[in-house]
Amino acid sequence: MTSSSSRPAAKPSGVRPWRDPQVIAIVSQIVLLALVLGVGWYLFQNVQDNLRRQNVATGFDFLDRSASFDIVQNLISYDSGSTYGRMFLIAVLNTLLVSAIGIVLATLIGFIVGIARLSNNWLVAKVATVYVEVMRNVPLLLHIAFWYVSVLKALPVVRDSISIENTFYLNQRGITFPGPVLESAFLPFIIAVVLAFVAAIAVRIWAHKRHMDTGRSFPAFWTALGLIIGLPLLTYLFAGDPVSWEMPAKGTFNIAGGVTIIPELAALAIALSLYTASFIAEIVRAGIQSVGKGQSEAAHSLGIRHGTTLRLVVIPQALRVIIPPLTSQYLNLLKNSSLGAAIGYPELVAVMTGTVNSQTNQAVEAIALAMAVYLTVSLLISAGMNWYNARKALVER
Repeated sequence: MTSSSSRPAAKPSGVRPWRDPQVIAIVSQIVLLALVLGVGWYLFQNVQDNLRRQNVATGFDFLDRSASFDIVQNLISYDSGSTYGRMFLIAVLNTLLVSAIGIVLATLIGFIVGIARLSNNWLVAKVATVYVEVMRNVPLLLHIAFWYVSVLKALPVVRDSISIENTFYLNQRGITFPGPVLESAFLPFIIAVVLAFVAAIAVRIWAHKRHMDTGRSFPAFWTALGLIIGLPLLTYLFAGDPVSWEMPAKGTFNIAGGVTIIPELAALAIALSLYTASFIAEIVRAGIQSVGKGQSEAAHSLGIRHGTTLRLVVIPQALRVIIPPLTSQYLNLLKNSSLGAAIGYPELVAVMTGTVNSQTNQAVEAIALAMAVYLTVSLLISAGMNWYNARKALVER
């Protein structure tokens, strides 16, 4: 027997279709979809007609043509005979590099400053407050210009480089330091490192399960630390040195060898990190203050120290409040990396809307590629942070 509550609601008889809410909803969505497609098709045709009248080529065939242009920084091999497609890939990697550096540094600085804002030490709290107010109330473009023009470009020329033990050099062309050279033992060493971390995680999971089942503890931390240090060390002793170092050598006009961080990358990474960290600091402060004082007082009453209470009791609960706005700051940092075009850093916008557009005259395709990359990376960051937020969410039973 079926209860009356499980039956679908009976449709009123005698309702005409143009007064039926379901029919109206379906028709309105079809009309809206048709309008969107129509406007999109009109704009597409309009662009095609304009480009045809101006004798501008369309399509993405230009990606296979030789670029005949050098880039000051490339993480993969590139020369002036490489294609525009490879130039596009290098621009994507440069954008990802400065964004990754900025996200890591901004997160570290932001958490430190955010915690310092709540310090009982008057001086520490005021210094953190001044940092936040100064950084977030000055435009990011000025931060970038300050670090590039006033700091890094004010360094001495190569001939008068600032040197540390003839190993690190600092001059107008950037920071040069010894570069790693991978040896034949590198692959076994990396495999050993990966296996060590996998084994450490397995030990930690097993120890936690054992503790929950039997109540007996296991020194998982020291065991994991021994695996992470011991296994790669054994591989190093038996397989040999995985990495050798190429030392930089200073000449009159240039420094040969080593790895050089160009001033454009350094200025952009520093400015993005310090600027975004000021916003993250406020997010962290708000997250910590959202946790009830009773949590800290309960931990202190058990004899747990302040630092341990903050690390194990307060921060884990505050993360539920911190992570959503933190995601927005990561997305802002990614998009703000496009300001590197102002100082000539070869990131996505500078390369695609500057070099590629001026040489191929295909602005639509170049901008569309740049937009697609920003959209894809932003969605990936959002997905990753949403997954992490779901893991940290409060589980209700």
